[in-house]
Amino acid sequence: MEVLEVVTVDSGPGQAPSARRLHAFIDEAGVRSHSRASGDHFVMSAVVVADANMVAAQQFLAKLREDLGRRPGDTLHWVNLKKHEERVHAAKSLGAQEWATIANVIVCKRHLPGGLDEKQAYLYTLRFLLERLSWFARDLPEGPAVLTYTLAHIVRMQIAHLRQYEAALQAQPTQIAWSALDPKGGKMDQPKRIEMLQCADLAASAAFAAFNADRFGNTERRYLEELAGRLYRRGAGSTCLTSYGMKMHPWNGNTKAAYPWVAAL
Repeated sequence: MEVLEVVTVDSGPGQAPSARRLHAFIDEAGVRSHSRASGDHFVMSAVVVADANMVAAQQFLAKLREDLGRRPGDTLHWVNLKKHEERVHAAKSLGAQEWATIANVIVCKRHLPGGLDEKQAYLYTLRFLLERLSWFARDLPEGPAVLTYTLAHIVRMQIAHLRQYEAALQAQPTQIAWSALDPKGGKMDQPKRIEMLQCADLAASAAFAAFNADRFGNTERRYLEELAGRLYRRGAGSTCLTSYGMKMHPWNGNTKAAYPWVAAL
């Protein structure tokens, strides 16, 4: 079994030395650009796991590789799961893991004005996701935790860009609960090195399939529905999901009419 790098967290201002630790592993699906040739949606997803459950998470990936006929240590990529039954099994298996919490940001590009380049679009989406991850860590029933986050490395995005954006976010009013995030900032790495990023790939791709139409105009919600039990929810009512584990951007009258099924997940 591939050994997962365990990320350590130093206590920052306002953080107790004994604070519990969570890790969010983040990946995306779809094209970030807003060009006419690009798809209609961009998805960024995080799978959150506590330190205490990291071994169980590793065991899950090892078993999933075995189920799918992969070798120990093979990198799992959704795009390489060619059969519908394999994708259903992967989504259903992840959806059954009680250690996992999943948060998604779904960008509905055709409902947004243009003007953002690829890097800006990625970072703006990340802001929404960091808000929700920080709320989750801050508001745990057993008390607040400190959350670290690792992003799957993407083309034309460097760690310096991430640091600049984190600094910019901290200098402006946002809804991010910074006390719940690792003060060192996020990391970027490859799924073949940090195997939990493979879970994030599965989650992002499953969500993307529910929104992205194939060449016949069909979408596939089954994969996302299998993950519904692991989606981050808070409170009750119509926004307990669409404001948290399935953040839709924008979420207005047009998108509510276009995606009425999201709130019912």
